[in-house]
Formats: sequence, structure tokens, C-alpha cells
Amino acid sequence: MLLKNRLNDLKKVFKAENILLGKEECYCYAFDSSNLKSKTKIPETVIFVETIEDVQKVLQYAYKNNIPVISRGAGTNMVGACRCTEGGIILNFSKMNKILSIDSSNMTATVQPGVVVGDLKKATEAFGMFYPPDPSNFKVSTIGGAIAQSSGGAKSLKYGTTKDYVLSLKVVTSDGKLMTLGAKTIKDAVGYHFAQLMVGSEGTLAVIVEATLKLIPKPQTSRTILIYFDDIKRATTFVDKIITSNVYPSAVDFIDNNTINTIEDFSHCGLNRTKQCMLLVELDGFLSAINEQIEIIKKLLGNFSSNDLKIATNEEESDRFWQARRASYAATARLAPDVLSEDIIVPRNKLYEMISECNSIAKKYDLKICLIGHVGDGNLHPQFAIDLSNDEEFKKYMDAKSQMYKFALELGGTISGEHGIGIEKKDYLEESVGNDTIEYMRMIKKIFDPKGILNPGKIF
Repeated sequence: MLLKNRLNDLKKVFKAENILLGKEECYCYAFDSSNLKSKTKIPETVIFVETIEDVQKVLQYAYKNNIPVISRGAGTNMVGACRCTEGGIILNFSKMNKILSIDSSNMTATVQPGVVVGDLKKATEAFGMFYPPDPSNFKVSTIGGAIAQSSGGAKSLKYGTTKDYVLSLKVVTSDGKLMTLGAKTIKDAVGYHFAQLMVGSEGTLAVIVEATLKLIPKPQTSRTILIYFDDIKRATTFVDKIITSNVYPSAVDFIDNNTINTIEDFSHCGLNRTKQCMLLVELDGFLSAINEQIEIIKKLLGNFSSNDLKIATNEEESDRFWQARRASYAATARLAPDVLSEDIIVPRNKLYEMISECNSIAKKYDLKICLIGHVGDGNLHPQFAIDLSNDEEFKKYMDAKSQMYKFALELGGTISGEHGIGIEKKDYLEESVGNDTIEYMRMIKKIFDPKGILNPGKIF
């Protein structure tokens, strides 16, 4: 346990406004966006770092004194990845939030870890470029957190996830050394790809202090299509029909009837409550190509004996369609005191089986569930509205979650597509990847973090 009188050295190094010591001040930094019953300790201090040298000083001090260090961006992760399990120091990166450069010639952006994903997207578009990864909370989530959790988003189908855009990282090791991993080039075949190793490592191997990210040309335009279905199986089949018909959407998202009605009760978006589900299909690129793809989709939909679609006529209407989708979590939170958002992914041709099983499991345990997902890449987010103070209901949820994970693995999927492992999923890791793999992961952790001070209690 870090005693307050051991902080005198740090108090001399950092400005008073950049170091929190009071229990009340530090309390909120013990939590993140996960609604977990896991025990959490209040950190002994929260330090707002402003430079790489600040980070190095903290880690050198922590390494010498065996103090846990937890890196924190916006705290939006859903698996308890930046919860404070053993007390220690919270490294807060909200003041390391500068876009250091946007290189339009080489199509890269170099940023500090506290840069908000949405701010980077907006800044690059001003240069005619595009940073595609778009986690649902992109308006608040940070680049450092997105890299640490290997975030995805709706556009993963066409453009990939955060890992596909990381070219080079500057990281600080557990003992305070600064390392540059990767290169600011599209190709890099020099030794082990340590930069990629950091993606999804949840701050357990090193602390990211700078990232150089790949950009691509901004699509000329985009169109969003909302399609309703009376049958979930037909909807999931239609996703395959689109993709195998030379139509390449940037996103295909799914919303079931429970979620449609929950969203309507919450925000009155004008969705059709009578339909079993809906798909949000986004196309981008040259307008002429988009128009051709829309005609293909209309023809395909006719073969499904349906023409129940709406096409956004402008950016404002498109934003309204997507706002309905992004409102699902907040809407579900109105059904019960707590909401737990799951994250499973299966091969796309197994989607209907997985959706059906999720509904069957929820019915078996009498749990409220709203199903959404990025079905273009097979990623589902079952959202459970429960009361965590009700021990019986929580046990039902844990049993339901375990069965969902098991079924996803049986279908050839896995237990996380974009949220990570953190605290919440570490008990299921062996079933997902096998004990031998975990042993090698532990060895890698030991090499990078021999004292085990970096974000302890996560992943393993």
C-alpha cells in the first residue's frame, strides 16, 4: 500500500493542480464505464501527466517503490480495464491531448494518447483524409484507450479496427525507459512487431505516450440506408446477400425489436416498432458507385419480398439514423438500475444461431435483453438491463453470460470482438485461447513488467 508520506518526492515534481491526494478527489478514478461488482480500491493519487518526461518520472518512482500504475484516458471501457484493483497511482492522460502533426503527404497523424477519437477524425477530414475506426463512444473515448483495448466500431467491416491503423508507438516501460516501436511507414519488416503487441494489451506491458496512425483518403460521400425486417433470419441472410453481390458497405449494424422499442421510449427517433429488427447499412465512396450499389440493394430486397427501406437524403438525416443506434445503451439503462453490455463475435454465417441462442438464454434466466451489433463482421452486443444489488439476478446474469461465451466459442467465434478482457472476462480466457497460450502471455508480461506494477489484475 502506498502511504501518503511516500508521495513527497512526487509532490515536489508535479504542479499542485496535476496531483490529487484527497480520498474524495481520487474516488471517481477508481471506476470506469463497466458496471461490475468486483471490489475496487481508491487510488492513493491521481497524476495528470503533460509530457513524456512526466510519465517517465512517475514510472521510475513506481518501479523503485513497487507501486501499481494504472493508465487512464476517458474511462469508457466496458470490462473494468482501468479499474483500480490494488490502489496505487492513476496516470491520467487528459492533458496529453495534442494532435502533434497531420502529414498529408505520407497520410499519417501523430498524436498524444489523450486525443479524443472524434476530434482526430474531424481534424483529419479538414485535410481531405479519413481515420476510420469509430467506437460507439468516439466523441469521448481517447486514442490511447482505443489502442490499449484494440477498439473497433461499426466501420470495421470495410476498414478494419484500431490495430490496422497503428504504424508506430512511443511507449514508456515499467522502469521508465522510452522506446519507439514500429516505423512511420506503411511497410515495416524489421524484427518482431512490438507495436502491434501493445495493441489490446490494456496497459499491462507498457504505457503508450505517442502514436503515429495511418490515414486514408476521405470518401467523396456516404449514404445510410435503414431496412426493416419481419424475420431475424431473413435479416442476417440479407447481410450475406449484400456482401456477396459486389456491394461493400462501410457498416452494417443490427437492432432487434426489443431495442427498437426501448430506443423509441427513450428518444422518439421515429423507428417502426412493429418490425422484428432493422439493419443500418452505410455505403461510402464515389456518388456514382453508391447509387449503383443502392439499386443492387433495392433489387436484392425485392427478392426478399420487401421494400421496407429508408434512404437518408442528407448528412443530417444520416446522423439521425445513427444517433438512434448509438442511443441504445442509454435507452437500455432506463429499464433497470444497471446495464451490462456484452461483446461477442462469431463467423457471419453463424449470426442467426448466435442471436437465437442469446434470446433463448435471456428467456431461460428471465433477463431483460436488448440485442444490437455490427453484424457485417459478426460482432454482437447483447445488453442486459439488471439490478446488480439483487444477488439472485446477478447470478442469473453470470450464468447466462457463461453460456453465451461457450456457445460463441462452439460456433468458431470468441468472447470479445472489441471491448477487451480487463477484469470481467479474464475468468473465461483459458476457455477461449487455451492454457498454453496464456502461459506464453504471462511470460511476455513478465519480460515487459517484471515487478507486475502495470495495471495489475487485468487480463490474467
